[in-house]
Amino acid sequence: MRTLVEHAKKGTVTLLMQLTAEAEGVDPELLCGHIAAGRAVIMQRGTCFVGIGKGLRTKINVNLGTSTGKICIEDELEKARIAETFGGDTISDLSMGGDINAIRAAILAHTTLPLTTVPIYQTVVEHGLKNMTADDILGTLRMQAKQGISSCVLHCVSRAMLDLYKKKKRILGIVSKGGSITSAFMLKNQCENPYIEHFDEVLSICRKHDMVLSLGNTARSGCIHDRRDPMQREEIRNNALLAKRAHESGVQVIIEGCGGHIRSDRIARYIREYRKASPFPLFVAGPLPTDIGAGYDHIAGAVGGSAASAAGADYLCYITPAEHLGLPGPAAVKEGLMAFRIAAHIGDTVKYGRDKEDKKVARLRAALDREGQIRCAMDPSRARELSDGEKECTMCGEFCAIKIMREF
Repeated sequence: MRTLVEHAKKGTVTLLMQLTAEAEGVDPELLCGHIAAGRAVIMQRGTCFVGIGKGLRTKINVNLGTSTGKICIEDELEKARIAETFGGDTISDLSMGGDINAIRAAILAHTTLPLTTVPIYQTVVEHGLKNMTADDILGTLRMQAKQGISSCVLHCVSRAMLDLYKKKKRILGIVSKGGSITSAFMLKNQCENPYIEHFDEVLSICRKHDMVLSLGNTARSGCIHDRRDPMQREEIRNNALLAKRAHESGVQVIIEGCGGHIRSDRIARYIREYRKASPFPLFVAGPLPTDIGAGYDHIAGAVGGSAASAAGADYLCYITPAEHLGLPGPAAVKEGLMAFRIAAHIGDTVKYGRDKEDKKVARLRAALDREGQIRCAMDPSRARELSDGEKECTMCGEFCAIKIMREF
């Protein structure tokens, strides 16, 4: 059976491409061409689908899942409900505590959004860092693919990258959890990355289930003082080559990069470097342009995310107020999601001129249509809550600038 990439390369506009194009307001033939060239992907689960890439709205991923320190499946299901209710595009189950398969089954049963996993997480929990093998790592990928995930994140850190890492000291080293686990496995066993060594098998699994392969961002910076270094440049080169190989094999692929902590004045330049290195959709975690925002990192991340989206990032991974502090609860998930929805929209107004909704709200504001503004808000319930329940805005009262200028 042909994969979506193979259909696109033959110029066949499938029903999935047609529906995605309609949802995005783009030409189906154009979308088909972008998929054929690797510039766009469609992540799917059942009847739910999300287009990511060139010409498409910037998408938001919502992380959820248990940790070894906190296991509450009810919280995770509530986070998933929030993601669906408040406009998340995809969810990632990053569970590392409790019965991981049962937790994932529950999340799949209670959601419709495309679901991503990081297979190395479950592997290390179930087998231990000292005992797990390459067969265990690939076996987890196979098992999760059968469970019905839509995408998998594989950290393809290479021995060459680790050699470069040893030569230049960072303040915070490797801060990617999946990347650090994979790197530790390679160093302990003095071997190459199993995902790279068995990449053909990885592609076979992705092809069989037509999953989107997400190449992880092991080398991202953990603070704004850890600037771009040879390890990061090697990861860009390595991921671009692997992505090309995956695409040639008929597998949809996105690249994670330019995430973590990046000073504000460097974000656009770094994004442009990624865009120049490969055509594949770019997935960015954050980025955070400051290190002093603990408790408000969703706001700092949204500032960085809007700059990244405007510069060309296609897909943002949200950050919550609990970043660096603990496992986020449902309320923090909603705050992070809404902050990043705003960031993505700001980026799209720059990247694609998508400001039609802004003009609509501006006209309602000019007409003093308070209820209309509330209805058009990203979160109408929140806007109504802050409106004091009054018919007119209580900020200016009688001295409303618009009313004054209408009279005089």
